[in-house]
Amino acid sequence: MATTTKVLARTAAATSSTTLYTVPAATTTVVSNIAVTNTASSAGTFSLLLNDVSLHTTTAIAANTTVYIDLKQVLTATQTIKGSASATTVNFHISGVEVS
Repeated sequence: MATTTKVLARTAAATSSTTLYTVPAATTTVVSNIAVTNTASSAGTFSLLLNDVSLHTTTAIAANTTVYIDLKQVLTATQTIKGSASATTVNFHISGVEVS
């Protein structure tokens, strides 16, 4: 088995739910850390779903701050991470390990 530590997503949020990462075929992914940043001078919100199950739903994020989410969640082939935010000034940084 090959184990690869990698950036799963590093992107600005869309204002509607968008797929941030899809687990490749014949692969298992362990999501290990998510950082959500708000670069705006006003508060915002964000939502995250792991395989269409809510992890955060319209969670508040203060202006010019970062929320760190440490977790060990396993996703199997073709499962997804989706996200959205109230503004494109919110960014997602998602790290994990792919095992294939």
